Amino acid sequence: MGDIRRAYLTAAESAVTLLHDPAVAAAWDRPSALTEFSVAGLAGHLAHQLVRVADALDSEATQEPVNLLDHYVMSPWVQAGLDHESNVGIRRAGEASAADGPAALAARTAELLERQRAVLPAEPADRIVHLASSGWSLRLDDFLLTRVMELVVHSDDLAASVGVDTPELPPSVIDPVVELLARLAVHRHGATAVIRTLSRAERAPATISAF
Repeated sequence: MGDIRRAYLTAAESAVTLLHDPAVAAAWDRPSALTEFSVAGLAGHLAHQLVRVADALDSEATQEPVNLLDHYVMSPWVQAGLDHESNVGIRRAGEASAADGPAALAARTAELLERQRAVLPAEPADRIVHLASSGWSLRLDDFLLTRVMELVVHSDDLAASVGVDTPELPPSVIDPVVELLARLAVHRHGATAVIRTLSRAERAPATISAF
């Protein structure tokens, strides 16, 4: 099994552990640290990353995959405002995923993880998956990297929202996420802006956020 598949399973296991934390249930109906998301909706969005992987594994790709950068360039949510239909839809999907409550969400996500532990090692190295919500295909490992990033980022959001420490993850998970976010930041803001922010606080731009 490849490194990114192991990283995905590690990040998913950490997210499942966080979803089971009593602090999540205690804060369920409160606003989260992420604008326009409740804690419930954010938890649902975090859990939905495993649903996305399950859907991708069930897909049949009939077209050549796009590369990872093009995937983000073509995704409308990346630079859209909070009120754009793509981002409104993401928030609604998170709330829908959480509709049965924290215990049901955590249990359902744990079951998905166990199934994915069983099937991912058997997937071919060159597997291509179709993303129905996007309309294009990606290499499975590229898609898993996007999910690792989502799991890492939203685990931090959820932990901050409920007052617990951000889950600690190994370099095998964090390093590819940092690399991906850096690549996206360079594409969006240019290499000079990113280099200045990382090396020269006095000349750093206001933001180099990847999204």
